[in-house]
Amino acid sequence: MNPPPPNDDVQLLRAAAQQPLGGRLRTYLKLSGPGWLQSAITLGGGSLSGSLYLGVLGGFGLLWLQPVAMIMGIIMLSAIGYVVMTTGRRPLQAIHEHVNPVLAYGWAAASLVASMVWAMPQYSLAIGVLQQNLLPDLLGSTGPFGEFGGKLVPTLAVLVFSTYITWNYGKGGRGVQLYELILKIMVGVIVLCFAGVIARLTFSSQGLDWGKALAGLIPNFGLLFRPADAFLPLIEATHPAHHAYWTGFIIDNQRDVIVAAAATAVGINMTFLFPYSILRRGWGREFVGLCRFDLATGMFIPFVLATSFVVMAAASQFHAVPQPGLLDAAGNPAFTSAASPRQIKEYESLLARLPASADATTTGATSATAADRQLAAMLVTRDASHLAAALEPLTGAFFGRIIFGFGVLGMTLSTITLLMLISGQVICELLGREQTGWTFKLGSLLAVSGALGPFLWSKAAFWLAVPTSVFAFILMPIAYLTFFLMMNQRKLLGDAMPRGGSRWIWNLLMGTCLLVVTGASGFMLWAKGGVWGLTAAAVFLGSAAIVDIRRRLARAG
Repeated sequence: MNPPPPNDDVQLLRAAAQQPLGGRLRTYLKLSGPGWLQSAITLGGGSLSGSLYLGVLGGFGLLWLQPVAMIMGIIMLSAIGYVVMTTGRRPLQAIHEHVNPVLAYGWAAASLVASMVWAMPQYSLAIGVLQQNLLPDLLGSTGPFGEFGGKLVPTLAVLVFSTYITWNYGKGGRGVQLYELILKIMVGVIVLCFAGVIARLTFSSQGLDWGKALAGLIPNFGLLFRPADAFLPLIEATHPAHHAYWTGFIIDNQRDVIVAAAATAVGINMTFLFPYSILRRGWGREFVGLCRFDLATGMFIPFVLATSFVVMAAASQFHAVPQPGLLDAAGNPAFTSAASPRQIKEYESLLARLPASADATTTGATSATAADRQLAAMLVTRDASHLAAALEPLTGAFFGRIIFGFGVLGMTLSTITLLMLISGQVICELLGREQTGWTFKLGSLLAVSGALGPFLWSKAAFWLAVPTSVFAFILMPIAYLTFFLMMNQRKLLGDAMPRGGSRWIWNLLMGTCLLVVTGASGFMLWAKGGVWGLTAAAVFLGSAAIVDIRRRLARAG
């Protein structure tokens, strides 16, 4: 059972109910915590890369996506939070007993795997921003540590820092309070850093089109099926034989980025973190209202602000803008140091794959028109260092490189510690141990797999977050289906089960989220895994169905 909340928290909450709005808000902010943990993990490398590529490919037109994805995630987190606070049951045990063992262990395993995989791009991005933005002279390839040492030294520093912070949480009591305080501060720093960059960009000579930004908050699903408007004139200007190539390439990338951005709003491992952080705080039925406030202020607002600022900055600098260093003023190839060797190779690869036309004997780059070259230069991969470099002439080195760099570093460090925390939680739950001591500490070290990221994926560190996000998104229906079933399980909830209109509203909201995520996940599973991907999903669901049937027959017998 859930331990009773500390008396002082209960008394504060009851006293706040008698206070005016200002007093209630101060008390709620003081008591909040689990929502801020969610904010700290979701504001990571995946959110940053997803936001950047939303701006690159969709301009301001996809600003609506992450807030909508976050709202769906909050609905599902509110549901699992409600179950935990009203029953006092540990989620994994409750799912195993009242829903389905396969779903229970599938949820835990997917959360653990996602945390281990997700840690890799976080480390890669952290080391990248230290080398390129914050300490290039010390940690760069020409610095005193050399190329390998320039990665090894900051990787070890990040590992030690993250381990120390995470193990404080495992001590319980004041360790938990210190951990949550540090992450609240880091989330605040992240938001302030990106807000500062946008403020400077707004008042720069180029300015920022706030009208387009506000219009981008209106949902528009068209970019799932067609290229963004800015690319259409250039596609039309290419040879007719190339239209399908560019259209398909852009749509595929837009879909990947849309799914990645949606997945990083609320990942499957976040659904594991939230209920256990509620249990750790000892929140019961009286804290249901505080829980929703915590998700709104600690999770939704910081996430939407930070990601929207990155989308706006990327859209203003990169959307339908060729990467410098690839073309001259006349639109002919002219490679300079402004483009990285990886971008030059990517540019050439995009043109090399151009299909042949019926009336031409040439293929690939030799058949490229000026419009083809423009499109290729616009679509090469950018990362955080390119965005910082593009902002620097407008915002100055302090905001463009240093403040932006600290924002990125804060994102990665907060996420790394949370991924370690989730790994420790999963192992403790699978072994039936309390989330303290050496079981938690050793379990948390599974996410140290991320320290390999800078050495294995250094050339694609930023983009690695996108396929990782797609992978995590494919697993999301496991959690959403589980929570939907839990909210309709009378034996589990008892008299706390929603009734009448409340139950209709819960089921409508959760059912909509489940249908949207399952449909999108199934589409991506087919697109990325084909028959094998769908077969794996069918085997998992079939196993869950067989176990459920056997349990029902056993009870009936």
